[in-house]
Amino acid sequence: AGMAVRVSVLPSPRCLFDDPVQIRVVGLQPQQAVTLRASLVDETGELFQAHALYRAGSSGELDLSRSPALGGSYLGVEPMGLLWALQSKTPYKRLAKRNVLTPFCVDLEVYEGHGDMSRLLGKCTNERWFLGEGVKRISVREGRLKATLFLPPGPGPFPALIDLYGSGGGLIEYRASLLASRGFVTLALAYISFEDIPAMPEILELSYFEEAVNFLRKQQQVKDTGIGVLGLSKGGDLALSMATFLPGIKAAVSISGSSFNSFIPLKGDGFTIPVHPYDLGRMKISDESGLVDFSDVLDDHTDPATWDCRIPMERSLAKFLFLSGLDDMNWKSDLYCRDAVQRLRQHGREVEFYSYSGAGHLLEPPYLPLCKVSIHRVLGMLVHWGGQWREHAKAQEDAWRRIQAFFWQHL
Repeated sequence: AGMAVRVSVLPSPRCLFDDPVQIRVVGLQPQQAVTLRASLVDETGELFQAHALYRAGSSGELDLSRSPALGGSYLGVEPMGLLWALQSKTPYKRLAKRNVLTPFCVDLEVYEGHGDMSRLLGKCTNERWFLGEGVKRISVREGRLKATLFLPPGPGPFPALIDLYGSGGGLIEYRASLLASRGFVTLALAYISFEDIPAMPEILELSYFEEAVNFLRKQQQVKDTGIGVLGLSKGGDLALSMATFLPGIKAAVSISGSSFNSFIPLKGDGFTIPVHPYDLGRMKISDESGLVDFSDVLDDHTDPATWDCRIPMERSLAKFLFLSGLDDMNWKSDLYCRDAVQRLRQHGREVEFYSYSGAGHLLEPPYLPLCKVSIHRVLGMLVHWGGQWREHAKAQEDAWRRIQAFFWQHL
């Protein structure tokens, strides 16, 4: 009879979403063939699953940090493969956390054999949270601000960040809540397509972002050494603009962004940075799937005719970190990052830059699975973001470490 098959998640079945865990199975027969499956139902009821084929060791146990997958959603030794390989049953869904006050629950099941998955041997659930113990979530509607403030537990003082997502808009909280769980006071800031902010504002005002900086600076738990800003995609060029024009910004991270102003004019005090010229006629739409490729819509950024759209980052005293994926199918982010880094270095500015082969546009916190294609919330079109599963997963882990180290160092 032997002992019952037990699946365990170590060190604890409860963790933060960005925590790596060790998945172990004991009580199998020596060399037994089994299939492991992970299932997660998101807040809209969408099912995401991944599975992998394994063979138990001579003592009838399986440790995903040592045992290689022999087939399924991934191959080889991938301790967290069952998470980063999660895929929706419906195509083109992006796994994103809407309500950070509840966890994602991942059901881990072990089935007999490499075939029909008819006999369940054991299961357990991994609760993955986006809000650490004692982190406070405070909705902010002060002045014009539409934001959510996350405060780590304790009196601080803590380094503070503003977190910006891209042109899909909304108020996205899960990255900010994870950063707060790691010790940063974090303000997730909406600036497009949220409540009464339109999907395509005629203009963005720098003073709105300045309001956010001032709001953060006056929180009593915030260190007075300056504020950081983290932006993805359109949020990336906004992060650079804030670091250039707002005196309080000490460190800026741009993920898959550019060093010119994109899509919406940015109005400052006595000046406006126009939009980098683009032509939607250069959009490529694939016939069979209706997938949109945007990567050629922009005019050539090396043409001096476009230079009035550049963000004059070289004036900034902030420190910069640029991250990009070489398999970005949405934006020539690597090219644009290289351009930015070169300009900053020519002016003797300190800048870090990492580009990841096989990574796509949406570099997210680790273990969120790659989203290759999804519907852009503002454009309503199917957009190709790019990325290869395993490489993208590795890039997200590395980028997350670098982002936190960078902010700890400079704030």
